[in-house]
Amino acid sequence: MTQHFPPENYLNRELGLLAFNRRVLAQAQNPRHPLLERLRFLCIVSSNLDEFFEIRVAGLKEQLKLGSLAITTDGLSAQEVFRRVSDEARALIDAQYALFNNEILPGLDAEGIRFLRRSNWTDAQREWIRGFFFREVMPVLTPIGLDPSHPFPRVLNKSLNFAIELEGKDAFGRSSDAAIVQAPRVLPRVIRLPRELCDCEYAFVFLSSVLHDFVGELFAGMNVLGCYQFRVTRNSDLFVDEEEVKNLRTKIQGELPQRHFGDAVRLEVADNCSPAMTEFLLGQFNLSASDLYRVAGPVNLVRLMQVPDWVPRDDLKFSTFHPGKPKVLQKTHSIFDSMRAGDILLHHPYQSFTPVINLLDQAADDPRVVAIKMTVYRTGTDSVLMQSLLRAAQNGKEVTVVVELMARFDEEANIGWATKLEEVGAHVVYGVVGYKTHAKMLMVVRREETEQGSTLRRYIHLGTGNYHPRTARMYTDFGLLTCNEEIGGDVNEVFKQLTGLGRAQTLHHLWQAPFTLQSNIIAAIRAETIAARAGQRARIIAKMNSLLEPETIAALYEASQAGVRIDLIVRGVCALRPGVAGLSENIRVRSIIGRFLEHHRVFYFHAGGEELVYLSSADWMDRNFFRRIELAFPILDRKLKRRVIFEGLQTYLADNQQAWEMDGNGGYHPRRNSRAKPRSAQGELIELLQP
Repeated sequence: MTQHFPPENYLNRELGLLAFNRRVLAQAQNPRHPLLERLRFLCIVSSNLDEFFEIRVAGLKEQLKLGSLAITTDGLSAQEVFRRVSDEARALIDAQYALFNNEILPGLDAEGIRFLRRSNWTDAQREWIRGFFFREVMPVLTPIGLDPSHPFPRVLNKSLNFAIELEGKDAFGRSSDAAIVQAPRVLPRVIRLPRELCDCEYAFVFLSSVLHDFVGELFAGMNVLGCYQFRVTRNSDLFVDEEEVKNLRTKIQGELPQRHFGDAVRLEVADNCSPAMTEFLLGQFNLSASDLYRVAGPVNLVRLMQVPDWVPRDDLKFSTFHPGKPKVLQKTHSIFDSMRAGDILLHHPYQSFTPVINLLDQAADDPRVVAIKMTVYRTGTDSVLMQSLLRAAQNGKEVTVVVELMARFDEEANIGWATKLEEVGAHVVYGVVGYKTHAKMLMVVRREETEQGSTLRRYIHLGTGNYHPRTARMYTDFGLLTCNEEIGGDVNEVFKQLTGLGRAQTLHHLWQAPFTLQSNIIAAIRAETIAARAGQRARIIAKMNSLLEPETIAALYEASQAGVRIDLIVRGVCALRPGVAGLSENIRVRSIIGRFLEHHRVFYFHAGGEELVYLSSADWMDRNFFRRIELAFPILDRKLKRRVIFEGLQTYLADNQQAWEMDGNGGYHPRRNSRAKPRSAQGELIELLQP
């Protein structure tokens, strides 16, 4: 039985998420990074914080509204967590805007990329912007004067809006002193000026600046006393009682529009917003001063994410690279021939995602392929993989797709693909009620002739990341292509569970949540603990996105106390306290933040020299272990196992450029050694695996 540890031995999840965003902000602050990439990191922080407020802070506020007295694993109440989160988020946002105004904008200006303030517009620029306003902006605006017949409008989640203070009377003699102007999402938030009007190559103006300058045109004959941009963030967590609904897809389709109008959780206003207008807006959204965030710049920084793509300045971006491809895949056109020759390991984004695309593409047209089964969690709205599945079904293949309709913020895209697949005759199922299908697996069944006669062979792909060609260029993930019969049998068994009924059967190689994944990980940790107590060599190395599950953390503490040397590479939030005397002095935790989003999960156990290596779709969190369908799959081929250990673990442990070491209080410190050779895991893997 796992030992019980008191709350002070665990760290808070929400504060850990904000600490992760501090590390992302540090990338934007890093002068060694190219300038446009620093802007991109700055926007990523805004995007991350939006989701943090939409989901995590929204959850806290729900607990507060219900008067919840529940205490988290770390011993904090919801009220205390909310207070700490508010303080830390405010400090993080202030640092973000200070960086934007004091370093990023001046740096871009020096490179001929300028965001022009209204006070700096030339007469010619103002005339062009005026024409743009009347031609492109004004026709789609609907100013709403606030009076008894014009109540405060419904404001979409994260939309750009303007609160206007007015004086005077309108054409009907009304004297409303306030109005709201909502900026439709069809309008660009950043507008590029013609080159001939500027003394630099790239000159932009914010839509907010355009509205500020010409807002008087919307209120003829009235005095505009103030114009203030604002943005509200709402609770975006869908609640669908899967046990009570008869048609999950129809229910989710009905709930999606309401996401835009959930309870408000945050109000962002420009720092020049008057106290009276600020109080008025807070009242309209039922928010308090603790929910207010004043910002020194655009309230929607995330919309600047496109700017690096608009500016073709390679010298201000990370150098381009071309993903490699395993040699075995370069020898033959047929992916099936390559897979029969042996297991194939793909390491994205350093190696191309094309082999996975080719597997489905060739399967769709191969007359010997009789069936294709696949899970879909996130795949995008224009996925070539989904197009191949559609073609396969049209070609008469037996196509079965397990679509996860509750993949947060991808629900609409997944519903769209499910509808299209059903229209061409594919079997579409939505997994298991109450459990998200997060496992990444693809199975192609092909009829082949052997010496023993005709037989069906399973071709399998298992991965740590989504079947999403775009994110495969930005996220680090492993994928395994295999014809191993026992692994194929395991995958087939999991598909049977997802599409049919029956008890879970014993699998040969795969660890599966919610049945055996957590218990097998605990057992592997305890085996290392027993070995260490017996004076034998013991070692654990694990890489993941998040570490939160209390029983697993407790098992790691026990292993550390027994003398097991443990290295954890945790990109995001980690509730475990490393390096605490008598508790975890044998545990080191580091986080790697760099050009690519670290996403693969790799678990290594020394296991008496056998060296168990598993890849997984699952983090070590309650939700992954107990509320999701997840898989961990072993690397059985010796050469591929050495590759995973080196590429997925050892290279990261040697990193002293992008690594952050975690202390026992949850603080992170850059891992630097001026006397050691600079080592960057991502940089070295680009060099190692390029063509």
